Amino acid sequence: MLFDSMLNKSGFTKRLHKLKELLMNIFFTIGRIFKYIHCEMEYIIDSFPVKVCHNIRIKRCKLVKGEEYRGYNASKREYFYGFKVQLITTKEGIPVEMYFVEGKEHDSQILQRMYHDLPAESSLYGDSGYTDYQLEDLFKETEQVELKITRKKNSKRKDKPYVAYIKEAMRKIIVTSISQITNLMPRHINAVTANGFIIKLILFVMAFQIKSII
Repeated sequence: MLFDSMLNKSGFTKRLHKLKELLMNIFFTIGRIFKYIHCEMEYIIDSFPVKVCHNIRIKRCKLVKGEEYRGYNASKREYFYGFKVQLITTKEGIPVEMYFVEGKEHDSQILQRMYHDLPAESSLYGDSGYTDYQLEDLFKETEQVELKITRKKNSKRKDKPYVAYIKEAMRKIIVTSISQITNLMPRHINAVTANGFIIKLILFVMAFQIKSII
């Protein structure tokens, strides 16, 4: 009877997918409350890498395989192998949206296809990695969301000093939130499947989200 009641691999995988979907629905529901009930109109976007293994073990990694998982962490000036978490928070640093991609994906490319549900006439702040002038114009025209991206020194669209100061202050808020999320994580996240790994990432972000609103 014990063996009859045990899940086979197919059944376990289906339940794992359902758990992932359930957790994301809970996360987005909480985020939606802040976006619409509390009328949040200013948001911040940033990404952070989560490696599945040390670089020296890449060839032996069974969790994920492929060059698309090899990314670059600009803040630490190092390559990593794993996933990149795209995070959107309120101006208080509370996560309201997240998106997972392979480590190689560039931030500006992700923003084009990332699901988002921001209120009309809201603002989304981001660092210079999200620079894409056409996308800024498209967001403003079709989504009625203003992308307020930090300008590079050679940018064609210069910011006035006070605007640059506000953008930098907003960036520091999400950097702090990301730091607190990663502090919740162990040095190595144990998982036997990529799906299981992502579920654990969702739980860490959700733990910080719930902690932030209590």
